[in-house]
Amino acid sequence: MKTFLRVGFTLALVMTLAFGANAQEYKTGIGFRGGIASGLTIKHFIKSDAAIEGILSTGFRHRGAVVTVLYEKHAQAFNAKGLQWYYGLGGHVGFYEGRYYYYYDDDRRKRYYDDNVVGFGLDAVLGLEYYIRDIPFTIGADIKPFINIPHGRGFWDSALHVRYVF
Repeated sequence: MKTFLRVGFTLALVMTLAFGANAQEYKTGIGFRGGIASGLTIKHFIKSDAAIEGILSTGFRHRGAVVTVLYEKHAQAFNAKGLQWYYGLGGHVGFYEGRYYYYYDDDRRKRYYDDNVVGFGLDAVLGLEYYIRDIPFTIGADIKPFINIPHGRGFWDSALHVRYVF
């Protein structure tokens, strides 16, 4: 848990200090993402229609943490002020403790397995986000398919997110 918090704080600090550009709707947003992979999210606009998003998530089922970085293009959606759709590509690195389980072999002995895994892969994202001007928050939803390179498995992640913007 300490490593999760340290990596999250470092990611938020780097993303906040590294970029300094004008954004179309807001400049930077920090919040929470709740879905299959839940955690912290930070989005910073580097151009009026482009943003970098960092996600520090955990998969409770796999007892690990994942750092994802995405480059996203934004555009107004449905001619509604404050509503934007976005799409993008990026990558992730994950650290998992794996699974612990017992089984019996032919000699009826118990065996214990501990699979510590470092995984990385490619991500895509497609989402919709609404900026509430009266209270400086965004709410949104996205789908984020990804593929893990070492194992070649693909997965679908979907989530809702809320961010405080400044």
